[in-house]
Amino acid sequence: MIPLQLGLKNFLSYQEASLNFSQIHTACISGVNGAGKSSLLEAIAWCLWGKSRVNTEDDLIHYGAAEVRVMFSLIQHQQTFRIIRSRQRGQTTSLEFQVQTESGFRALTSRNMRQTQQLIIESLKLDYHTFINSAYLRQGRADEFMLKGAMERKQILARLLNLEQYDRLSDRAKEIALEHKTTVGVLQPQLEAIESQLTTEEAIAQELQEIEQHLHQLQETQARAKQQLGSWQTLQHQQQTLNQQRQWHQSQQETLDGDRQRLHQERDSANAQKEQLESLLAQESAITTAYQNFQNLQAKEAQLAAQFSTYQTTQDQLNHLRQTQNEQHRALEDQLRLTQVQLEHLHAQEQEVQAILDRQPEIEAAQVKLQQARDRLNSLDQLQLQVSPLLHHRQNLQSQIDRATARCRAKLEELQATWQQLQTEQAETPLLEQAAEDLAGQIAQLEKKRIYQQRVLEKGQERRNMMERLQAQQRNYESQLDAISQKLQLLKQRSSPEKGDEQIYPPCPLCDRPLDEHHWHLVQEKHTSEQQQILNQIWVIREQLATSELEIKVFRQEYRDLDRELAGLSPALEKRGQLKAVLDVTGQKLARLQQLQTEIMELEEALQTGSYAQDLYTELQTMDRRLQKLNYDEKDHVLARGQVEKWRWVDIKRGEIKSALKQQRKLQQERPELEAQYQQLSRRLEKLQTTSTLQRQIETLECQLAEMDYDPESHQTLLNRLRESQSAQFRYQQLEQAQQQYPQVCQTCLELDRRLEDHQQRAQELEESLAKLNQVLLQNPDATPQVKALERQLQDGQRQREELLSRQGRLQQQHQHLKSLNQQYQTIKQQLESAQKNYRIYTELTTAFGRKGIQSLMIENILPELEAQTNRVLARLSSHQLHVQFITQKTQKTKKDKWVETLDILIADSQGTRPYETYSGGEAFRVNFAIRLALAKLLAQQSGTSLQMLIIDEGFGTQDEEGCDRLIAAINAISPEFACILTITHLKFFKEAFPVRIEVTKTATGSQLSVMN
Repeated sequence: MIPLQLGLKNFLSYQEASLNFSQIHTACISGVNGAGKSSLLEAIAWCLWGKSRVNTEDDLIHYGAAEVRVMFSLIQHQQTFRIIRSRQRGQTTSLEFQVQTESGFRALTSRNMRQTQQLIIESLKLDYHTFINSAYLRQGRADEFMLKGAMERKQILARLLNLEQYDRLSDRAKEIALEHKTTVGVLQPQLEAIESQLTTEEAIAQELQEIEQHLHQLQETQARAKQQLGSWQTLQHQQQTLNQQRQWHQSQQETLDGDRQRLHQERDSANAQKEQLESLLAQESAITTAYQNFQNLQAKEAQLAAQFSTYQTTQDQLNHLRQTQNEQHRALEDQLRLTQVQLEHLHAQEQEVQAILDRQPEIEAAQVKLQQARDRLNSLDQLQLQVSPLLHHRQNLQSQIDRATARCRAKLEELQATWQQLQTEQAETPLLEQAAEDLAGQIAQLEKKRIYQQRVLEKGQERRNMMERLQAQQRNYESQLDAISQKLQLLKQRSSPEKGDEQIYPPCPLCDRPLDEHHWHLVQEKHTSEQQQILNQIWVIREQLATSELEIKVFRQEYRDLDRELAGLSPALEKRGQLKAVLDVTGQKLARLQQLQTEIMELEEALQTGSYAQDLYTELQTMDRRLQKLNYDEKDHVLARGQVEKWRWVDIKRGEIKSALKQQRKLQQERPELEAQYQQLSRRLEKLQTTSTLQRQIETLECQLAEMDYDPESHQTLLNRLRESQSAQFRYQQLEQAQQQYPQVCQTCLELDRRLEDHQQRAQELEESLAKLNQVLLQNPDATPQVKALERQLQDGQRQREELLSRQGRLQQQHQHLKSLNQQYQTIKQQLESAQKNYRIYTELTTAFGRKGIQSLMIENILPELEAQTNRVLARLSSHQLHVQFITQKTQKTKKDKWVETLDILIADSQGTRPYETYSGGEAFRVNFAIRLALAKLLAQQSGTSLQMLIIDEGFGTQDEEGCDRLIAAINAISPEFACILTITHLKFFKEAFPVRIEVTKTATGSQLSVMN
């Protein structure tokens, strides 16, 4: 990856910035802390992979801005790419990916951002993890590899080489192996249970044959019984037919009796209706007269109703006209009152305006005084403009003098306090020595108790392990006890026999075979004995558990007591180190006391004579002389402002005079219009009550109502009489219906008499038929007892057959179940073999993918190349004075013939091989830098790309001038291997050693970039 161009807009501390890498090969990025140096590299990482150090992407947006945008163009595999990533605050991020062609940049952006990001990684052959561990040497991580232990170094290498994927594969293989192990544990008992059930197949087949023979015999017996039952059922059917005929005749006789009663009732009802109709027909003359009177009243009411309609219409029109007249009258009165109010308000305004105009001479005199006060204030303002810079400068001088005095006094107080503290500490030296001796004896006692506490912990752990074993045994015995209890429960489920029947015992709970009385008692005694033995074992285990629990409580209490006593060990060790450090510097404190005494005397003399700020005092006297010459008094200035404020009301009053004159002219124009409007409204109101069109229409309608001959009271009296005579109409309708119904009712009475005579004759015929049927039934014998006996015999045979068929079906089902169990047995057997095989395979994969498998081999294969690369760079940095060697195996301390895995680093120089901690800060940094650079190159090779860009963001403060020269020489030496090398630093000596420097400065408008050659 070769960078070409970087463009920033509102990214972190940058508002607008652009950096061109096309002419940069080796350069440093310099600037003060916080200027935004590392932000340039964060922008590249965010643009390419969307990764940054902030929590949310909105935090990348410059403060006060709404959008962030980063553009980065680069060359990869001889192709030019451009990536643009932007984001609106509070919205989603957008990503564009482009490639340069002959006609310009062509978009490679996919449908969504995830696919586009994957396309970028595939095109660059570099992901974020590889970038920050290869091309980007981050600040503060150079010594991470060296400061860790052997196993931690392997973990760092695994993380850098992205070997976590093998850990995930190992964990997944372990999970799958555990699943197959669980499957084996489930299938093995199932297979054993099926084997025990398959042993009963032969006994079931023999029992099925016996049931089939018994069913054949029972079927022949049932056929003979059915033949006899048919003959007796024929005779019984004939008797049932005769009985049904007799029942039918009886029911017919009952029906005729009911019909005769109903006909008698209907005839009585018809005779009563005939009498009512004859009574109504006798009143025909009176009903007709009343009905004619009702019709006459209806005709008169119709005439009055027509007159009422005309009267009501005229009255409504008159009411509407009167209402309209009243509304217009009220409206004119309202307008008249409003005009009167406006005239009164106009008069009040004229009086107010005249009162303001009367004060005009007084305001003109005050205007002259206001102008004089303003002239005085302007002259003082001009003088203040000359005095203010001098006062400000004098104030700064006085502040500087006060700060210098405060610094001297603070320093004096600090020196005096330090001197006093050193005097006190020097006096306490013998006490500190005695305290150190006492503390050493206390620490020795606590160390012995700590060793004893460890022994107590080991004993408690032994008792806990023994309790776990006892609890496992107890659970096993309890499971066996539950199984025996279930078997005993099955043995006790005997059926209660009836008198004369044989005692039936349940099958054996182990083999499911039938048991006789002797074998049933043997099985029960055996299980009862086993149950008692298991109970005895459980009681023994419980006693051992109780004893162990008491011992653990004693050990736990003793451990807690020792833990409380050992709580003071860490503070004692810390205090011993502090006392030792204090005693070590006691000799240095004497020389420091004499030096402090001299400094205190010099500061006291400077404060008395004022010699610490002589130039500031001289400049202050000059400022005082210049201010005295100008003769400016702040009090006079304040009084002048007060005079202007005192007469400022004149400006307001002048404005009021102008407004009053304008208002007076406006009021004089409005008065004639309002007076004319008032007179016009008065004339309209008077005309509305006398000569208006509405008044003439109202008078016309009143005359029409007076001419109408209509009396509402007479109309209401007629309506009452009409309502009272409405019953005559109902009586007349009843008369007409009676005239129509009377012939029909007479015919109905004759018909009912005839039907009663027919029913009487039919009843006599039914009595004769019943007598004949009773005589025939007495002559035939009853077949019911024989039929019931044969039906009971058939039912018993059918019940036996159903029991045999049920038993046959159960046995056939068991036989079929055994066949399916045989097939299931073969299937489970194959599954068990497959699960055992897979368990072995995934167990081996767990080990292969683990840290002692493929990962260890990959690390061992890469270490020789890492060592060669490291020594190549380290030779340039140390002038071939330092050499590094990686050790991956060593012998155990106790067993010399055993080798253990490790990752130790041996460093050799001209004096021999020494530990890493004994080297100086500069030498250690060179080793760290060489190893880190070698790791970066190897990681780039692992990702399938070449490392063409190198960014070094490390602190070089530990390097002396010679070390910096060697670092620069090393960077220059490896520069041909890279297309671009960027180094971040703030050291002036280091900056000047690079041919190109990118200066980052922070301004009020954001960070700025400048490239210097």
